Amino acid sequence: MKQLNSLVKVLYLSILLVACGSQQQVEDTRDTPNKGTIYISVEESFRPVIEEQIKVYEASFPGTHIVAAYKPEVDCMRDLQKDSTRMVIVARGLNQQEADYYQQQLSYKPLYGILAYDAVAVIINKAAKDSVFTMQAIKDILSGKQDKTAVMDGKNATGTVRFLKDSVLRGANFGKNVVAAANSQEVVDIVSKRADVIGFVGLGWIGDNYDPKQEAYRKLIRLALVECVLCPEKEVFAKPSQSTITYGQYPLARPLCYILKENATGLGTGFMNFMGLERGQLIFRRAFLAPAKMNLSRRSGKIKESE
Repeated sequence: MKQLNSLVKVLYLSILLVACGSQQQVEDTRDTPNKGTIYISVEESFRPVIEEQIKVYEASFPGTHIVAAYKPEVDCMRDLQKDSTRMVIVARGLNQQEADYYQQQLSYKPLYGILAYDAVAVIINKAAKDSVFTMQAIKDILSGKQDKTAVMDGKNATGTVRFLKDSVLRGANFGKNVVAAANSQEVVDIVSKRADVIGFVGLGWIGDNYDPKQEAYRKLIRLALVECVLCPEKEVFAKPSQSTITYGQYPLARPLCYILKENATGLGTGFMNFMGLERGQLIFRRAFLAPAKMNLSRRSGKIKESE
């Protein structure tokens, strides 16, 4: 009888240890802000700055791995419906219909918000004659009323394509003169070689003054001046820049948004918080975008030396 009781105790302890081990294994596979792997999808026009954000975050938290797929906005939104994709970074948030859909599917609404402000840059070849455009001229080019080839940053519905169609054409169709490059890099390549085209590309691909590659491209292309529609003075034109985006002078500014499908404090939450706090906002600022979460403007000051 004593031997039977001992055997029962041993079996009970074994089962308890296995259960504890299994629980520990489940907990160990969960990602946290400083440990684990997640998959995200990013609008391709934001690639340069998001690559920098990931690089700094992973260096700060060596136990993390953020696997980013760069693709058109419409594909990012499709990825958000997959269990494997935790976050998307695109040029818009969720509309009410999308928010209701995720509420029904997940029993919670994904978090979303603006991290920074980017712009659709209008780029032209150095040898191009026209470098100043009214908004009506941009609209006429995109609608095909002006017979000038316009090059977009993708063959599917990118954030740039959607933004221009919604904000400039007000839902109307592009003209036959609007053609698609494979990606943002190809837009820059085409414009750098042809003086007869106009390109539309995210500012992050051409506006970083610290990037040697972008600096080399700026020797071959120019940022066009576009009419400021909000300025009280007439005939004011602006290039896309951190300053003109911040003060509303450049009319083709757009948000850089996150949509986070996470109902617990995991790696996605950690990365989102990082981009919204000082270090992440400084990375956006250094990339010459306009940070949305923190005011990081410089102030001049003088120190008066005591006699």
